[in-house]
Amino acid sequence: MPVNPAVKLKLQIYCDHEIAMGPGKADLLDAIAAHGSISAAARAMGMSYRRAWLLVDAMNRCWSGPLVETLAGGGHERGARVSELGAEVLRQYRAMQTAAGQAAADRFDTPLAALLAPTPRPAQH
Repeated sequence: MPVNPAVKLKLQIYCDHEIAMGPGKADLLDAIAAHGSISAAARAMGMSYRRAWLLVDAMNRCWSGPLVETLAGGGHERGARVSELGAEVLRQYRAMQTAAGQAAADRFDTPLAALLAPTPRPAQH
């Protein structure tokens, strides 16, 4: 996402005091879509199932409907999937990330970039 390596944005959308969507939650939605389950998505991302479930629960409580639907039962139709609403929220969020990243990069390529040191100076002890 960052166009200029010196600029990194962390776009978060809040629902009252809860983070409804952020980069980690968006990545989790992508992983759930790719792997078909919360546990497989958590493993792929190197996080615990509990942490992934808490993130899914927060997302599902913050939007007008669930972003992730769990599929109970045995056989082929079990696990989790990103709902239609979840796919739309993810698409809109990714578009916001791209637009914000481009806007920040455009603004950074102004006199602000000239004020940034090439490397940090040594710490003063």
